[in-house]
Amino acid sequence: MPLHIALLRAVNVGGTGKLPMADLRALASALGFGEPRTLLASGNLVFEAPADPDPGPILQAALESRLGLKSDVIMRSPRTWAEMIVANPFPALAGERPSALLAMPLTAPPADGAVEALRAAIPGPERVELAGDNLFVAYLDGMGTSKLTNTLIERKLGVRGTGRNWNTVLKLAALTGSVP
Repeated sequence: MPLHIALLRAVNVGGTGKLPMADLRALASALGFGEPRTLLASGNLVFEAPADPDPGPILQAALESRLGLKSDVIMRSPRTWAEMIVANPFPALAGERPSALLAMPLTAPPADGAVEALRAAIPGPERVELAGDNLFVAYLDGMGTSKLTNTLIERKLGVRGTGRNWNTVLKLAALTGSVP
């Protein structure tokens, strides 16, 4: 069976979207997904399941109906995860300061002109680049004090996404065997 990466948006962040990872693994098992594994406590789930029907909407609906958690579930395959890593437009930052680089898988590619609108709205030294349906954000002065928030990014792009720092991106690649 194919391997899938499910990224839950806004789980266990800032006191919202509380979800123990043991509950997420149990839910995936109850849905018939094979070998569910989680990484960290931020909604990273790897599992085996047929590709048809798409397991993302099934997982998203079950999160809400069974656990009362409304969260976007963004799906990637190990192949598309590896492609995202290769497409990273900030390789030097990834090597030198991986915690300052965020990969943000999006629910869909943004409309034409949306990335330019985002760039115009960035209040600091951050840089953004789009590769397919993934946004890369270079937090040159660090994420902690940046005013470039998920809310601003999603409002300007017109699509939702969920960010993972580069360390987590590489750990998920290792977990799925998708290291390029």
